[in-house]
Amino acid sequence: MTDPAAITLIASALPAAVTFFFQRVERLIGSRGAEPEANVSFPEGLAGSPRLPLQPDGERLRDRRRELELLRAALSHYASGAVPARPGDQQLLQTLDRSREALEDIYGQHLTFEGEDRPVSGASVRQKLKTVSGEVTGMDVEEILGEASVVQDVETVEPGANLIGMKGRKIAPQ
Repeated sequence: MTDPAAITLIASALPAAVTFFFQRVERLIGSRGAEPEANVSFPEGLAGSPRLPLQPDGERLRDRRRELELLRAALSHYASGAVPARPGDQQLLQTLDRSREALEDIYGQHLTFEGEDRPVSGASVRQKLKTVSGEVTGMDVEEILGEASVVQDVETVEPGANLIGMKGRKIAPQ
């Protein structure tokens, strides 16, 4: 879970964050949830450049489906306007934080607001490996025109093994 300072920063972009997170969660649990989503409006205040289309990881989506359904129910009253979204509403802020955590896991990208002390929005890979005996690549792409990060936590790399964080033809900030 994100620290309270980060939750405060989410609160500064509250209406846009509620709408954005609710729409993404609702889309993911809908009939087209596993499909890439190219037409996405990112909320003002999002730092960095998320990669489009948003491409859900099918396995992670399946694993987190029940959680997404609960998050949709928790956000629906705020998204519809039935309950006002207020910066002091700790339950709402924690729900937004849990929504962000799930979305980042499913999309493999950070969703960071300006001023937060965390990686900016964009492609990310996290790998936790016990032993590498062959080849492991965190990210292999043709082109990324935005932010990207790879974190690899490896206990042992055996002799002759190849561990690559990121490789690609073009990786450049926009």
